[in-house]
Amino acid sequence: MKKLQVLLTRKLHDFALKELQRRYRVFVHQGKIPMPKKLLAQKIRNVDGLVCFPYDIIDSDIIKCAQKLKVISTYSVGFDHIDIKAAREHQIKIGYTPEVLTNATADLTVGLILDLVRRISEGDRLIRKGDWRVIFGAYDYVGNDLEGKTLGVLGMGRIGQAVSERARAFGMKIVYHNRKNLPHSLERKLHARYVSFPELIKTSDIFSIHVPYTEQTEGMINKNVLKKMKKTALLVNTARGKIINEVDLVRALKARNIAGAALDVFEMEPIGRHHALTEMQNVVLTPHIGSSTAETRKKMAAITVQNLVLGLEGKKMIYSV
Repeated sequence: MKKLQVLLTRKLHDFALKELQRRYRVFVHQGKIPMPKKLLAQKIRNVDGLVCFPYDIIDSDIIKCAQKLKVISTYSVGFDHIDIKAAREHQIKIGYTPEVLTNATADLTVGLILDLVRRISEGDRLIRKGDWRVIFGAYDYVGNDLEGKTLGVLGMGRIGQAVSERARAFGMKIVYHNRKNLPHSLERKLHARYVSFPELIKTSDIFSIHVPYTEQTEGMINKNVLKKMKKTALLVNTARGKIINEVDLVRALKARNIAGAALDVFEMEPIGRHHALTEMQNVVLTPHIGSSTAETRKKMAAITVQNLVLGLEGKKMIYSV
């Protein structure tokens, strides 16, 4: 029996790749990342399954080129890089990898918050540049406590809830805004209080973003929102870069309308050392590493393969869009 053909836009873990090669005829892109659109359009023409990554734009043009494609399995929790409508029109199933990266992303979020409030990265840079020349006194190089501060969570899904649980351990107050209220039992468990979006903006000492990227959330954190935040507020984003208008954020930081920001995601990635945000001492930057733990990445690879196999066998995926 002729094996089905599968295209990977970049290499997966060895164990995952071996499992795919055992079942299918596998083509792995080895060149420029993300896979150039022209090449992707050419290679996708006769494959039955596609394994892609967040930087691969699987738009309607690509989907139209896929004459035999039955399943797209993306190695990510987000799927905004895939044209869902076009995929549905062509009866293509889509699998993704939520839940397994919840803890890793929540841990990073709390790490970024701690870095901001205690000025950890800033202190590291100070020492490496040779600028720590005196022992600090009572008023020098002070940060802030987390205890008693208000964490505002925008988007109380799995990651937002995991961040809230961790924040409670530091004695923080939790307020949140979501499309709908959590059940009262879950609110009590998290010690979280639902507030309107305007109240979330005004009351948060630390404002943490955990909503998906959609047409509705694109650029929702803009100058109008930033100017209503506390001047002492800190903004944290481990969700999607385009939720924040970066031009407005840079202006707000320069004007000290807010006290600082920690970002794992950006409007255009990767960013370089000449980006405006890299010049600011009150900003912490990480290179989109929310799910980057060895354990999480292996789980994501396993689910990506399982989703693809189940989809190609006409069975229900573990996680499908």
